[in-house]
Amino acid sequence: MAKNIVIIGSTGSIGTSALDLFDKALPDYKVLALSANENAEELAAQVKKYRPKYAVITRPEKAGIVRRANKGTKVLTGIDGLIKIASLKEADLVLLAIVGAIGLIPLMAAARAGKRIGMANKESLVMAGDIVLKEARKYGAEIIPVDSEHSAIFQCLKGNDIKDVKRLIITASGGPLKDLSRSEIRNITPERALKHPTWKMGKKITIDSSTLMNKGLEVIEAHYLFGLPYEKIDVVIHPQSIIHSMVEYVDGSIIAQMSHPDMRLPILYAMTYPGRRAGVIKPMSFAEIARLEFFKVDFKKFPCFNLALNAGKTGGTMPAVMNAANEVAVNNFLNKNIKFDKIAYYVAEAIKKHSPVKNPGIDQVLRADLEARAFVEEMINA
Repeated sequence: MAKNIVIIGSTGSIGTSALDLFDKALPDYKVLALSANENAEELAAQVKKYRPKYAVITRPEKAGIVRRANKGTKVLTGIDGLIKIASLKEADLVLLAIVGAIGLIPLMAAARAGKRIGMANKESLVMAGDIVLKEARKYGAEIIPVDSEHSAIFQCLKGNDIKDVKRLIITASGGPLKDLSRSEIRNITPERALKHPTWKMGKKITIDSSTLMNKGLEVIEAHYLFGLPYEKIDVVIHPQSIIHSMVEYVDGSIIAQMSHPDMRLPILYAMTYPGRRAGVIKPMSFAEIARLEFFKVDFKKFPCFNLALNAGKTGGTMPAVMNAANEVAVNNFLNKNIKFDKIAYYVAEAIKKHSPVKNPGIDQVLRADLEARAFVEEMINA
């Protein structure tokens, strides 16, 4: 059955992959609303092609560029615009494809509107997982994971009881730097760190993949999405990125979800769930793949993974601080203000400084986020 889809973050890698589905697997689906932060030209091109009812550009000064694309599209601006499209009555699914902590506000709006949410913004759950899930339960919202790993777990759990799960096994490609030594990694350039071997992603998530911070964030996200303790969530390096994650049951059975690495598949599954549609990615040939490899995580080489994991276990406002510090550090690395190994350093310093608030409200989470950002920026500028 056709659905009305809202895509928050339509000009990023997840958003553009989602729109590609409307040209192929979902010709009967309707693009109800689109949004972008500052890429008004790309958003205008999308508006012209898909003619959504609403479009949001968070930078008000760029609204005119989008308005000229299609007179029938109502153009909104700022955070208020994101809240509006996240809670549209006629929306069947809100795809949260925006990157970073800013995704928390439209996520809360969608949850309070009782929407089905395609979750591709891990930072929001990392920051405020308990709060988000409480609101979702209260208002009857449904969260369908879109990250390839969490989509895989979601599919492997289908038809089984969560009480029968022994552990979740999240796979990691190892990122673009997995074969380098610690001394080689220290002075790596942003250009080199952005060359991911298997996935085409946005800059921030690609750097997070190179530090393995992304995998730490995914463990925290899995903890909230599936309600399992951290000791039941493992990570293993799998360079081929064919097995996207696995679920081991108490009887010893392990169920894996496999496919070529293509984000359109988990996006499509979230949009069509509980059904499926064909024709998105190429079929797999196991003879061509030839081998599937698995390795342990090198915690000393990738300290960001442990920083994220420990922040998640500490809970309260600590994950928000860790996430905020990482976002600022990654941005400064991409702008060549700091070296690669300083990303973990600044995250660790922000964690040391913070006294976590247990069972925080949303305002306390946002305050902790802002204070951590200011602290790291000040350290870097000094």
